[in-house]
Parts: sequence; C-alpha cells; structure tokens
Amino acid sequence: MIHPLSDCKTTSIPDNTNIWQYCVVLSEAIIGENCNICSHCFIENDVKIGNNVTVKCGVQIWDGIELEDDVMIGSNVTFTNDMYPRSKNKDWKLLKTKVCKGATIGAGSVIMPGITIGENAFIAAGSVVTKDVPAGELWMGNPARFYRKVDF
Repeated sequence: MIHPLSDCKTTSIPDNTNIWQYCVVLSEAIIGENCNICSHCFIENDVKIGNNVTVKCGVQIWDGIELEDDVMIGSNVTFTNDMYPRSKNKDWKLLKTKVCKGATIGAGSVIMPGITIGENAFIAAGSVVTKDVPAGELWMGNPARFYRKVDF
C-alpha cells in the first residue's frame, strides 16, 4: 500500500510493503517485501532496503545506505553519507553505510558515514555512532560505546 499523500517515484514497491503519508521515495530506491515505511520519511536513489524492515517516522535514508533484512530503524534516526559536508561541494565523497540483518537503531540516534552496524546489533536511543559496531552488541552514548552483548 502506498498512501496517496506520499510521493513514490519508484515502481518496484512490493504489494505487501506499506509507505505511509508524506513520504518521498526516489525512482532508483530498492525496497523489499513486507516493509513498513512510516510517515515523513525520505528515501534517496542509491538506497537498498531488505525484507521485513521497519523505518519509523522522520527518517531520511540517503544515497549509499543499505538496510538488510529484519532491520528496525527508530523515529528520527539521522543517517549521514558525507564526512565533511559543504554546500555546493561538487567534490564530496560518498561513504556507504550498512546496517546488517536484524539490527536495531533506537530513536534519535545519529549514524556517521561509512559505518557498518553488525548483524543483530542494538544501538540505544539517542546514541551517536562514530565507528563500526560488531554483531550482537548493544552500544549506547555519545559517542556510542560497547555496553554489553545482546541475546534478544
């Protein structure tokens, strides 16, 4: 279901994926089966979203971001894709970010560019992730640091 108040330019949205109101999805974005993209989200062109992914309200997913299957992105998570952004910079460098299968990123977290968040990792709400997070670990804080292993 694509809500009539969204602007979905891609034609490859599976029937069992929901895109709610006030979302913008650009034409080259790839979105998998059984996803839920909540209201007020923006998904750029060079984006890959796997199956069974939830993206809560107010998230922008920029070029170079990949969300594997079963990922949960909390409200107002901020992804970045350029380490040194400047207005009108023609020479900017895209840094790709990968959120691996089953990972969760809590609401209001900031994910710096070029990061990999490992399989089933958990980022606590409000964290600022500045480096790779290994699989199966809970990280929290600013900057985010290892807290403990997770088994949920």
